[in-house]
Amino acid sequence: MAKADHYEEVHNRLELARRWRTEEGYDSKWHRLIDLYRGKTYFGVRSPADGYDRVSVNLAFSTVNVIEPSVAVNHPKVTVMANQEQNQDRAVFVEAVINYLWRHHDYQKPFRRAVKDFLVIGHAWLKVGWRFVEVERQMSDEERKYSLETADAEVRDFAYENPQLSGDLPSAQDLVDSVPATMVEIVEDQAFVERVSPFDMMVDPEATCLEDAKWIAQRIVRPLAEVKKDKRFKAAARRTLTADAGLKMRWESDYEREQYAESTDRVTLYEYYDKQNGTISVCSHDGQTFLLDPTPMPYDFGIPFVMLRNYDVPDQFYPMGDLEAIESLQEELNQTRTQMVNHRKRYARKYLYHERSFGPEGREALESDTDGRFVPVVDENRNLGDVVIPLAQVPLAPEIYNHSSIIEGDINVVSGVSEYARGQMPEVRRTATEASIIADAGNARASDKLAKIELFIGYVARKIIQLMQQYMTQEQMVRISGKNDQKFYVAYTRDDILGEYDYSVEGGSTQPMNETARRQQAISLMNAIGPLVGVVIDPTELARHVLQEGFGVQNPDKFLVQQQPAAPEGAPAGAPPPGSPPPGGMPPPAMGGGMGPGPVPEQVFEATGGVPPELLAQLQNQMGMELPNM
Repeated sequence: MAKADHYEEVHNRLELARRWRTEEGYDSKWHRLIDLYRGKTYFGVRSPADGYDRVSVNLAFSTVNVIEPSVAVNHPKVTVMANQEQNQDRAVFVEAVINYLWRHHDYQKPFRRAVKDFLVIGHAWLKVGWRFVEVERQMSDEERKYSLETADAEVRDFAYENPQLSGDLPSAQDLVDSVPATMVEIVEDQAFVERVSPFDMMVDPEATCLEDAKWIAQRIVRPLAEVKKDKRFKAAARRTLTADAGLKMRWESDYEREQYAESTDRVTLYEYYDKQNGTISVCSHDGQTFLLDPTPMPYDFGIPFVMLRNYDVPDQFYPMGDLEAIESLQEELNQTRTQMVNHRKRYARKYLYHERSFGPEGREALESDTDGRFVPVVDENRNLGDVVIPLAQVPLAPEIYNHSSIIEGDINVVSGVSEYARGQMPEVRRTATEASIIADAGNARASDKLAKIELFIGYVARKIIQLMQQYMTQEQMVRISGKNDQKFYVAYTRDDILGEYDYSVEGGSTQPMNETARRQQAISLMNAIGPLVGVVIDPTELARHVLQEGFGVQNPDKFLVQQQPAAPEGAPAGAPPPGSPPPGGMPPPAMGGGMGPGPVPEQVFEATGGVPPELLAQLQNQMGMELPNM
């Protein structure tokens, strides 16, 4: 296929995807759900110009922000298993690396944003790729001096070793002229994870899931001047680029849109990934040719996107979110509460009075909210009981108030978020058994979401390690924490993380830690295995586990009684074992007059193409060591 024909085909596919998403109402629905989350929607309610107050009881916001922390508040604990026996040792090390990178590079931030998209809109996207950025800058005088001195030393060494060639060596001026005025500095050379807006992702309309999509594209809006300088794109295509006319951005107001449009010309680009042919190309919205001709995808794993799906709909690519199911209920709740507020205002207590019975002072006193105020009456011929008569009230039907509670209950049922989860005490008192059943039902729904999120994290972790296996060139460091908060800094190269691995997430590691439940579990564990302590279970290790996991004690060893070794054969009965303190509780003098061993210094191990043996020994010998613990 000719290049021009292929470009037209790509443009037609993108236009078809845009039209399909608009006609199916996906874009408008996503904007509506975002407004619902923000409480910025009042369906069918008159505007304030009509004298109405508009009320929003934003249970949609509450629903999302109850679920989100329950599934994604903590850093995940990724576990790695080797696919081949020869990589089992490396798997332990790869696990430490991916957990360290997740924290050190703050992958949690785009992950949390993706989870919010997942709950509100119904799906989310993360882009996982490799970013290599070089910046050219002026060399300082010190750097130029150092370069000149280094070059001069190399010339002198060469002349010393090759005296017969000394006449052909560069002069001092030649060396000065050879030192460049600028230098290229690598500012970024690492894997990145970023959240991509669902509005910016274009997908094959015939697909029902990401796996069967023939192509996928990402929309990127960039300043025109920046794109014209981007040397990754063809020079001829860059010269013909023009700013997009009528580019729509998501702004709070028309003023912001106008201000931005006046200051910056922008252009819309599309990164087009052809899964069938394994190529990537770049084109602009209004361009006539590719900015980047179709070339093989840069990553061995293919497309750099991972999709998180909420509630799948049969034969539909886009799933449902948690707010779509309660949208109509939220609308009805807002209308009901709005009716209640405006009825109360319209039919507030009012009075009928004879106007000629009051002078200016009396009217002012009558309208005053001062307690104990005297109201002068000028009409002496009328009984005081007939001067001011209360206007009959029009009460609001009690069904309206009951209806509001019914709607809130329906929202809780549909969303799976109970009153207890929202921090509310239900009006109907329930037994402990009933409350436990309700909590278990909510936990079952949360567990389903948690399973999807953990699988999603595993996909992201796999791509990160695969990128490092493909692009990593420099030695890097990873920090590992063991028992007693001992830190190990390990230098590693790409060879240390090679291999195929399975990635999963430790169940519940992203959830918040419930201190009460954690302690109760620890105590229950002690009660359950009490008869086995000292028989098949080490009491010291059990105590250490309970203190660490149940009560959050960072250094439990200082609270544990150290087991004394058995007395050697032939020692008199009652004699203390070797190394024990003398009677009276006084410690023995330190060897060499010192104060005893100090803290274990931080260690650095050099990579040798495999996992360092010192590190393996620590990992294997220390029971329950967490990797990593930042």
